[in-house]
Amino acid sequence: MRKPPWARVALLLFLGGALYFAIQGGEYSTADIVRQFVAKRRMQAEVDSLQRLVDSLGKMLEAIETDPAVQERIAREEFGMVRGEKELLYRFAEPDSASGR
Repeated sequence: MRKPPWARVALLLFLGGALYFAIQGGEYSTADIVRQFVAKRRMQAEVDSLQRLVDSLGKMLEAIETDPAVQERIAREEFGMVRGEKELLYRFAEPDSASGR
C-alpha cells in the first residue's frame, strides 16, 4: 500500500525539525558554543597578558628589594636623595592653587 503524499511531507518536516533541534536545540545551540569558544579565547588572552604583567612586577619588586643600583636610582628619582659629597640641587615648585598658599 502506498503512503499519501502529505505523509511523506510530514515525515520530511519531522526529520528536518529533528535535525535542526540536534544542531541548534538543547541547552546550548551551536551559536552559543561558538560564542563561548570566542569568549574563552578572549579571556585566555587577557589572563596571559595579566600573567606577564604580574611576572614583570614580581621581577621589579625583587630588583627593588635586592639590587642596590635600582634602590639608588629610585632614591634619586623619587625622593631627590643624593649619595656622598655630591652637590645638592633644589627644585622649587609653584604653590598648589587648590590650597590657596
